[in-house]
Amino acid sequence: MANAQITLAYSRNTGVVAIATGEQYKSAEGVLNDAGFRRGEAGVYYLTHTNEAAARGTLARLVQRAEARGIQVAASSRRFIGDAARDVARLLPGRWDTQVEIYSHPVWQEDLVPYLWDNGELARAVRTQQVPYAATLTDPVLGTTLLLVERPNHQLGYLIGGLAPEPFGEGFDDPYAPRSVTLPPFPGRAAQTIIQHYLPSYDRAVHERRIAHVAEALDLIQSEWGSWNELRAATEPGGALRAEPPVFTTAADEFLDNAWWEFLTVLDQAPALLDQCRPATSAWPQDAEVLDQLAVALLTAQQVREDLNSGVPLSRTEHHAQTWPAIETWLAHGHQFLRQARAACPRPRPTAVLPQPPRRLPPGQARRR
Repeated sequence: MANAQITLAYSRNTGVVAIATGEQYKSAEGVLNDAGFRRGEAGVYYLTHTNEAAARGTLARLVQRAEARGIQVAASSRRFIGDAARDVARLLPGRWDTQVEIYSHPVWQEDLVPYLWDNGELARAVRTQQVPYAATLTDPVLGTTLLLVERPNHQLGYLIGGLAPEPFGEGFDDPYAPRSVTLPPFPGRAAQTIIQHYLPSYDRAVHERRIAHVAEALDLIQSEWGSWNELRAATEPGGALRAEPPVFTTAADEFLDNAWWEFLTVLDQAPALLDQCRPATSAWPQDAEVLDQLAVALLTAQQVREDLNSGVPLSRTEHHAQTWPAIETWLAHGHQFLRQARAACPRPRPTAVLPQPPRRLPPGQARRR
């Protein structure tokens, strides 16, 4: 890629748009300003003229000034990425917000890498090739954010994958991440591919990653609980350690503090999993009562967290007294929860009504005007 490049595309709402990229993108932006373009949202430049003759004159000045400064001007073979994202988003189930992102300097796209939740072509493209711009599609209700990019080294088509859900933190190199898919340049077919193939695999990956988070947190607490019991046994009469009471109390407080911080992961991830569990249709219908107990324990712990966040005074002793019974319930019945969660399937998203292709007329039947 040249040190500075201007990519032109067509938007049905605003006409010709321009995007400046490259290490010397500032120089390209200066040329756009001098030629009569104006900067809009997300760093996209727009023609200010609606008159066709004036627009042609602006484009001619742009090419002339860009060539004088050694800046490459290229016309995209695709329509504006923002239009493509909006057209697809309108056909997806629920409400999706779209936003254009410009990575003018080549290093800017590196900021994407930690948050890409993908084990497919999209992740490879962002890591190894120049991706000067993209668009996000976000479902604010379910917290799903997808990334749409033009497929590198292809004249048509797109790649779509996911960004890591907020509770997961960074998603780079996550073995549970779904694989991105290629999309055709037609909105209806692209939306159908997302609905039928990508979103189900994405939701299943979220489900499995939540299970892994909860299992890991419970295993850590259980391991520390085992070490704590060994310490407690050693301090009892006849025990080998015979620790002084202050040491014993300090160790207990540290264990309960650590257990609470680990249990916050369970608070974040388990409610959605509980909502998916259907013990009555599983191989263990007797787990229904246990799941109810686990849900009540979560509500108790969640109330403590809300009190702490709102500034309600709570001593360390009171905090431990209120949270440990909930944690202990999950340690006792966590295996039953995990088997139910692993047997469950993510709840399907609402269905979208996709446009149907026009019916073909019988041979020889003329279409009335």
